[in-house]
Amino acid sequence: MGSHGGRAGDTVVQQPPAACLFDLDGLLLDTEPLHGRAWREAARHFGVELSEARLLQLRGRRRLDCAAAVRGWLQRDAGLTVSDEALLAVQQPVVRALLPAARPIPGARRLLEHCRDLGLPAAMVTSSTAAAAALKLSPHPWLEALLPVRVHGDDPDLRAGKPEPDPYLLGALRLGVPPDRCWAFEDSLAGARSAAAAGCTVIVLVAEAVEPDGFPPGCRRVRHLEEVLADWPAPCDPSAALRTGG
Repeated sequence: MGSHGGRAGDTVVQQPPAACLFDLDGLLLDTEPLHGRAWREAARHFGVELSEARLLQLRGRRRLDCAAAVRGWLQRDAGLTVSDEALLAVQQPVVRALLPAARPIPGARRLLEHCRDLGLPAAMVTSSTAAAAALKLSPHPWLEALLPVRVHGDDPDLRAGKPEPDPYLLGALRLGVPPDRCWAFEDSLAGARSAAAAGCTVIVLVAEAVEPDGFPPGCRRVRHLEEVLADWPAPCDPSAALRTGG
């Protein structure tokens, strides 16, 4: 995928996808602020305030990977040695209470339905555990119906989580499509790096006012999922390429 300046709307995707892979948190459901609130409250319980920059570092990562990062900050900032269990005992009740209220990201349902109408195989590739994903999806049966193929953060076939390529390699494998023929939709640095390392074409939803540095070269950045829908071929023309910036 070529890029001109790396900004939303500047990229031309030359090849249409044979399949699509979708992150969940922050891409389909607006859960990232809720996760951030829970991690912030957990750290605050131990006397440490997490900055927005640190919360951004947690996005897209598995629960235990996030816990390891927060434990490191507690040790560095306050000299505290806290176990995963103690940290999660504070964080998990908060996040479980918040997540059922998560709303869909604008354009998410239309994007998934467009993939279905094009006949494209699709899978969810999430760092959430199967139980956490079920909690988030339960108020949104359309998500469960449109993405029955899933890779979870605690998947027994997964050797490493995002930003390693394993989650997207496994997602492509389960769809029976080579990774380099897949479009991967992400919103986090960890997720974008994972998808790019797997060989996918990466489209990143960047909803923050300030874009974080470090996205892999060639990622297409969009501010709204509707940007992808506006440029994608209609269901009657599945062979056309997505064109932007023209």
